[in-house]
Amino acid sequence: MSSSGKVIVVGAGIVGLATAWHLQEHGFEVSVLDRDGVAAGSSWGNAGWLAPAKTIPLSEPGLWTYGPKELFNPVSPMHMPLRVDPKLWLFLAQFMAQAFQSKWDSTMADLTEIDKVALEAFDELSIGGVEGLTHEGPFVIGFEEESQSAGFRKEIDGVIRHGQKVEMSRLENPQELAPMLNEQIQVAYRLEGQRFIEPGPYVQSLADAVVKRGGVIRAGAEVVHVAKGDRPAVILADGSREEADKVVVATGAWLPGLAREYGVKTLVQAGRGYSFSVATDIPAKHSVYLPHHRMACTPYEGRFRIAGTMEFRGPDEPFQQGRVDAIVSQAKRVMRGIDFNDRKDEWVGSRPVTPDGRPLIGQTKAENIYVAGGHGMWGVVLGPATGKYLAELMATGNTNPIIKPFDPLR
Repeated sequence: MSSSGKVIVVGAGIVGLATAWHLQEHGFEVSVLDRDGVAAGSSWGNAGWLAPAKTIPLSEPGLWTYGPKELFNPVSPMHMPLRVDPKLWLFLAQFMAQAFQSKWDSTMADLTEIDKVALEAFDELSIGGVEGLTHEGPFVIGFEEESQSAGFRKEIDGVIRHGQKVEMSRLENPQELAPMLNEQIQVAYRLEGQRFIEPGPYVQSLADAVVKRGGVIRAGAEVVHVAKGDRPAVILADGSREEADKVVVATGAWLPGLAREYGVKTLVQAGRGYSFSVATDIPAKHSVYLPHHRMACTPYEGRFRIAGTMEFRGPDEPFQQGRVDAIVSQAKRVMRGIDFNDRKDEWVGSRPVTPDGRPLIGQTKAENIYVAGGHGMWGVVLGPATGKYLAELMATGNTNPIIKPFDPLR
């Protein structure tokens, strides 16, 4: 037993594993429990972007222009099913209430400080023995015409206005860096200072590092309840009970089920993203972002991963093939040298979206029960920094100002 005690982390995605790694730095003995396994949720099939310049509030004023029209269109990038679902409609109301410039600025101000330290947190893991690689940019940002770029450029201007340094320049020949783009992409920018990872392998390397340092990771361990007490406990689906000195709930879109009774009232809605990988005639070397088409693409294990959509459904609902078909349809318009019938790794993952765009990081009303989640699309890039500052809070009792805006009891 370590001098700092034992912690059970529920959830083996990048947020839970980064928290476990940093808890080990503080001398805690750590067990990580997951219903399925390492990176089984939204940590696996995403685009793997470490892009602080794009880690911004999802709800923005433009939603009032295109949101109502697109939201119920089954082939639009942002979609929710038209059905009676009070929780989903409540989330939508709260989400749209944030779609004003003043609200965007408020959330962006809170995200900026953690955005600034996000890449340093990956470097800290690397120095500490995590063998997963991060890959340098640049990112290629493409549009069919100049008018499509206005919203993206406004977002980057907002990020700069709130204090991030972002280097971006016009790219005269987008096909030079992104040969899979066809002649439809007439306007492009080169975004510097960002990185990407191959998410599945990277998160596995983080898990390996936790185990190498004495941690335990158990797949197939579904936690159905967290019980408070001097020594909180987790109750598993098989009826067994395990106690610890502290518990961290890092279960992404499933977080409310375990944390709501301890004062975490903020809604967490599954914003489901889809992806698949394809072979390209010329190997992909850089991440590609097509904002107008809502596609985030990245090199992945010798192939090219194409990810997209924000689908508001339940986290355990079935895979919707039509969402992939819609991405393929868009990609065919602007890409070349790809056999879209040769798709692999078709995937859906439930990103945990909060209405106000702020994650949930900190202690609940129950002493020694903590949460880390609600990062929306930004769990990968913010995972290591989240783990670092949550572990610091758990070890010292001090909340770093960087995570103060993300109080789960707000």
